[in-house]
Amino acid sequence: MIDPQIHIPYHKIAEHLPFIRQEKLNLELYIESSVLDSISREDILQLKNQLDYNLSLTIHAPFMDLSPGAVDSKIRAVTMERFYHVLDIAKELKVKCVVFHSGYEKWKYALNIGLWLEQSLLTWRPLVKKAEEIGVKIALENIFEDEPENLRLLMEKMGNKSLGICFDSGHFNLFSKVALEDWLGHLKPYILELHLHDNDKTSDQHLPIGEGTFDFGKLFTALKGKDLIYTLEAHNPEDAKKSLERLKGYF
Repeated sequence: MIDPQIHIPYHKIAEHLPFIRQEKLNLELYIESSVLDSISREDILQLKNQLDYNLSLTIHAPFMDLSPGAVDSKIRAVTMERFYHVLDIAKELKVKCVVFHSGYEKWKYALNIGLWLEQSLLTWRPLVKKAEEIGVKIALENIFEDEPENLRLLMEKMGNKSLGICFDSGHFNLFSKVALEDWLGHLKPYILELHLHDNDKTSDQHLPIGEGTFDFGKLFTALKGKDLIYTLEAHNPEDAKKSLERLKGYF
């Protein structure tokens, strides 16, 4: 039986802490850039003390304005500074995995995957080395990708088991122009984590499992037997509870 985790922004932990502790929830902490501007080691130690049960913990790194495939070296430097800070927090909290966005948008790169790939390698090679040193895995999440080629190429070029994929069902459902089978055919060996939420293909609604059009049964059947992190990306406790219950029906 899987033991899923719930995505929650760091700034909402205090609000929901009684519920989190009562239910002994596994968590994925979303740490925004604004949090990195103010968080202290004392804050991190306090969080460790508050989450004093045996939980599965991951981190979702900031992504707004950041670009790990940046052509501009100064943009890449700022991005890496933020990402290194997140890895420092990951080390302190002893998390299993940190999820980052790939940063690839085909129109921004004029359909030149090679340019994005070349610059991305400059970012991920040192970051993955750091992750290996602290015993943390990195998972890159599909966002605006309408097919999996850029992620497959990056995985092949990196060739490192500490770097993998976080497959996001909602983003696939909204943006993909190819079938789920194509994604899994290219990326299945690299998938470390799943982000599970639904939509009706009109926007990134983050609906509970089963309230949109994504075929979760097909996904779970195709990935049966893989040791994965299952993360429910609900935007409120009620939707999180719905997804938890519906997820049980698949396993």
